[in-house]
Amino acid sequence: MDDGTELRFDHGAPYFTVSSDEVARVVSGWEARGLVAEWKAMFACFDREAGKFRDFDKEGTTKKYVGVPGMNSICKSLCLEDGVVARFGVTVGKMDWLQNGSSWSLTSLDGKDLGNFDYVVATDKNVASHKFSGLTGRPPPLDLSVFPNLSTMFQDIPVRPCFALMLAFSEPLAMVPVQGFSFYNSDSLSWAFCDSSKPGRVCLPPNSQSWVLRSTAEYASKVINNMGPRKPSADALAKVAEDLFKEFQATGLNIPQPIFIKAHRWGSAFPAISIGGDDKCVWDKSMKLAVCGDFCTSPSVEGAVVSGMTGASKILGCLNFPSGL
Repeated sequence: MDDGTELRFDHGAPYFTVSSDEVARVVSGWEARGLVAEWKAMFACFDREAGKFRDFDKEGTTKKYVGVPGMNSICKSLCLEDGVVARFGVTVGKMDWLQNGSSWSLTSLDGKDLGNFDYVVATDKNVASHKFSGLTGRPPPLDLSVFPNLSTMFQDIPVRPCFALMLAFSEPLAMVPVQGFSFYNSDSLSWAFCDSSKPGRVCLPPNSQSWVLRSTAEYASKVINNMGPRKPSADALAKVAEDLFKEFQATGLNIPQPIFIKAHRWGSAFPAISIGGDDKCVWDKSMKLAVCGDFCTSPSVEGAVVSGMTGASKILGCLNFPSGL
């Protein structure tokens, strides 16, 4: 904030659930290391027209997990694993298959050589899509005209976009009896989550409360279609923040003016289809290429984990190592 206070928000996935035993074992290890914790939150639905909460869900039967102290703690920890060299702020601009060496040469978006690699795992759904060009003004990293055998593996993946609105209030919202709720009969809001109620969060300033609101896909699509694929301007995001906050106030829940407000575009929030099939990833053994992500399985954190584990198992199998996953 302007006074130097640092605020943190989970403006992506607010939490995740686990249904498979395989992922449950992984999450159990994360929990033992303090990377994740159960969020014992009360959820409900708010009927915008009736102006009241309904369908209260106290914990329910499915555990909700969050990263500690933020959802990104899981990825940060993976980047620090033994043998991992993480490079941040680098976009892969070109992927070249070296036929003689049976390996991949990667080049950054600004033309720097990133090295040669025996196997490549890609997690960007736009690695071979024209949407990459719309965002960067450059061709996609994987040129399918050069790799016709890969063309059947890829397709433009439709997505359901979203805007996240980050809010901080000087005091808790007294008229909101739950930590998370969906919206019914709202044209622009789909969910609201009390971010500061999650385990491991620190409220700054003291007694403040942080919330993250999510727009409907319909609202986000309309706005993004008007502003285009490039990074939105500060004025455009300010208008989104104003729209969503007005709708929040219109609930009649006595929402005060926030001490902080900022909108974030999540343009590729939820893949609308799955392309992984039974393999749960896109895998080409001859090209030593795995494409993994929630768009290969299901639009969830667990879906992304399952896809990544499957891709890793494919590569380990080629190296004659047991997966151990």
